[in-house]
Amino acid sequence: MQIVGYRSAVEGPAELVIAEDGTVRRESLEPGRDVAYTLEERHCAGTVSDGRHVACDRTTAPYCPQHTDRWPCARCRGDCDLPLESCREEHAIYLAAFAPDHFKVGVTRSWRLETRLREQGADRAAHIRTVENGRIARQIETDIAESVGDSVRVDHKLAGIHQSVDETVWERLLADFEELERFTFDHGIELSERPVAETLLSGSVRGSKGRLLVLDHNGSTYGVDLRNLVGHEIAPGTTGRTLQASLGSFG
Repeated sequence: MQIVGYRSAVEGPAELVIAEDGTVRRESLEPGRDVAYTLEERHCAGTVSDGRHVACDRTTAPYCPQHTDRWPCARCRGDCDLPLESCREEHAIYLAAFAPDHFKVGVTRSWRLETRLREQGADRAAHIRTVENGRIARQIETDIAESVGDSVRVDHKLAGIHQSVDETVWERLLADFEELERFTFDHGIELSERPVAETLLSGSVRGSKGRLLVLDHNGSTYGVDLRNLVGHEIAPGTTGRTLQASLGSFG
């Protein structure tokens, strides 16, 4: 068995995409569920085509160059010729907050705004502009990013997962923009301290936030980047690795 993908919690719990002998299935990571897998060697996750998994044994993970999807909009700054049909759709420009005080500007097609914010695990957000296409949106995003930034690293999101957004700093940022709509997200994860960053798939699911999965295992709480699981071969059974324990486990 190999983990070949994942889906962040949006309208339901996060899921892993698992392939075995070409067959693909989704495994729910709903809160309260116990999972028990040992992570084995990691290599390219291959591709899924017409519901079937095509394996790849190249050592680059999660995907080798041949199976890396190069999204043309990833580094677009609005100097394109609208290469995709989706580029011509109406776009929303937003600001997102991640506890306690990390912020970013982003763009997405208007109809995907709330979905995109949940995929990223945002705690707060504000829709600040609506424009006719992705090229204009990227141009505006590039300008705002000079002062706000356009990305927040996963380790920063994990560092603040047990905290709340600094409302004073957030309100100060929003004061410079016209707001069309605000969003507040409750990801349903109650934590008193930061989880230990780890890559494992054994324990009881506490919840998920964006691509971060929170697991309780042997008295400690761990934060797992779901992307770091992709490409791993897995076997049934709880991990036997020695893991760093959280401070709360000694209380």
